[in-house]
Amino acid sequence: MKRILIAGCGDVALRLAPMLRGRYRLFGLVRNASRSAELHNAGITPISGDLDHRRYLARIAGITNIVLHFAPPPNSGTGDRRTRNLLAALSRATLPEQLIYISTSGVYGDCGGAQVSETRALNPQSPRALRRVDAEQRIRAWAKRNRVSASILRVPGIYAVERLPLERLRANTPAIVAEQDSYTNHVHADDLARIVVAALRRGKPNRVYHASDDSEMKMGDYFDVVADAFHLPRPPRLPRAEAERAVSPMLWSFMNESRKLTNMRMKRELKVVLHHPTVRDALAEITSRR
Repeated sequence: MKRILIAGCGDVALRLAPMLRGRYRLFGLVRNASRSAELHNAGITPISGDLDHRRYLARIAGITNIVLHFAPPPNSGTGDRRTRNLLAALSRATLPEQLIYISTSGVYGDCGGAQVSETRALNPQSPRALRRVDAEQRIRAWAKRNRVSASILRVPGIYAVERLPLERLRANTPAIVAEQDSYTNHVHADDLARIVVAALRRGKPNRVYHASDDSEMKMGDYFDVVADAFHLPRPPRLPRAEAERAVSPMLWSFMNESRKLTNMRMKRELKVVLHHPTVRDALAEITSRR
C-alpha cells in the first residue's frame, strides 16, 4: 500500500482523508501534539515535525511515496522557507514519486477582470503572493531535477458552510460599488478535496491547474448572495477609493485584484466534475438543509 504524507493537516486534508484511507496509508506532519487524536480519528497517523525548522524534519525522509503539500508559507519574507525545508528533508533519502502543492490564484496579481488561463505570466503584487511564487518555482525545479511528478493547484477563495464571511457581514464591512468592483473566484472545500484526488490520479508532471468552480462573480455580489442566504443585511457599497480607506490592508489586497479563472484544463485533463459548480448552487443546498 502506497504511503501519503500530508504537510498542512487543516480543513481540506480532513475532508480528503475519507477519500484516500483504505487505499493509502496516510501520515500527517504536525508540530502540535494536541492534534494527534483528531488526526487518528480521521485515519491519519501523526508525525511530529516543524516546517520552520529543517532539523525537526529528519523523520520524513524516505517514508512516503506521495506528498500533499498544503502548508501555507510563513507570514514574512519574500521566500517560502517551509517549502525549502520540506524539499531538503525529502531529498535526504528515497524520493517520493509525486508531489501536489496547493498554491493560490493570487500569483497572477490584478488582471483587470480578464479571463486568466494557467499560461498567463505571473505578476504577484503582495508579499504573500511572492512567497507562493517562490514555493511554486522551488517545487517545479526540484521535481524536474529529481524526476518527481509535481502538480500545482492554484486555488482561489475556498468556502464551505463553516467558511463563509458571516462575521464580515455582521460587522457591516463595506464592499465596492458594482461598476468598480473586482471579479473574484471560488471553490467549495469539498470540491477542492476531490480535485486533489483527481490530480493524484491524473495529474501530468510539472503541470499547473486552476482548482476553481464555474462562478463568475464580482466580490460584492458574493457577499450579497451569502447575506441573502443567511438573512443578514447586505454590505454597504462604497466607491473603490473610499472602500480602500475603510478596510484593512490585508482585506484590501484581496478586494483590489480582479480576474476570472478558467478551469477547462482541470476538467479536461483531471476529469473533474464539480459537485458545487457555483456559489449559488452551494448556498441553495445549504439553505435547503437549514
